[in-house]
Amino acid sequence: MHQTLAGGSAPSSLQRKRVRLDGVSRSYDPRVSAIRGDLADVAMADLCFAPHYAGSVARACAAPSVMVRGKPDAAASAVTELLRGEVFHLLDTRGIWAWGYCDHDHYVGYVPLEALGEAEETSHVTVATAPLFASADIKAPVAALLPPGARLTGTVDGAFLATAGGFVHNRHVCPEGSHDTDWVAIAERYLGAPYVWGGRGFGVDCSGLVQMVLAACGIAAPRDTDQQAEAIGTALTLDAPLRRGDLVFFPGHVGLMMGETRMIHANAHWMAVTIEPLADVVARLRDQYEQPITAIRRIER
Repeated sequence: MHQTLAGGSAPSSLQRKRVRLDGVSRSYDPRVSAIRGDLADVAMADLCFAPHYAGSVARACAAPSVMVRGKPDAAASAVTELLRGEVFHLLDTRGIWAWGYCDHDHYVGYVPLEALGEAEETSHVTVATAPLFASADIKAPVAALLPPGARLTGTVDGAFLATAGGFVHNRHVCPEGSHDTDWVAIAERYLGAPYVWGGRGFGVDCSGLVQMVLAACGIAAPRDTDQQAEAIGTALTLDAPLRRGDLVFFPGHVGLMMGETRMIHANAHWMAVTIEPLADVVARLRDQYEQPITAIRRIER
């Protein structure tokens, strides 16, 4: 009950009013929605309320790779990894940190501001490791090593692509827009790579491996396993016969089938990308889960 003024009724401006929603209230996945307590992407303005909105500025990773973190702190957990040349939409800066989202999957986080440069790309790395030579000579000193999937821009210089910081041999890159067709064969290039939480470069996690090998084949995939289990290809029954290229999902994990029985996956059990029988993976998880396999997805090309 409102208090009255001078014993009279409450002023009309203070009268309590009943309100109701005139639309559906929506929740958002904070992993892929650039919404912060104080700021949101202006593209979200018609979908959510925020004290302030900002338009994004497209920048690209200028380092060989950089981890995207959940907080503006080098000690914070990595949520994903941005590779050389991949676009990052910058929304805000906090000291040495840039906040925004990755162009390829909208994953939100913080990267060091110094790791960003102008956004432009013409080629991408197709090998497990591409040396960046100091000059257009395979005997020249190596200035840096570029991970698979790194994006580059430059000009042709004989057998090399002249790019920022050095030269990459043309056998290690291919023009942007050209794609492979066998994502399992691409995954085999990562065999033995270390398991790195959030990794998509020299080290990968399970969903990062899947995202990268599908991207090499021109197939866009979300970042995390739960997102991939909903979005990639079509669902199969859990007892369906498996074939090469099928994705098998477990609680918090995913692998690619090499054929009917063997799977390649980045896993924390071996701390590497390995090939092993699907039955072995299921057996390891049987003590924790009554049904270790949660979903199977197939991509038809």
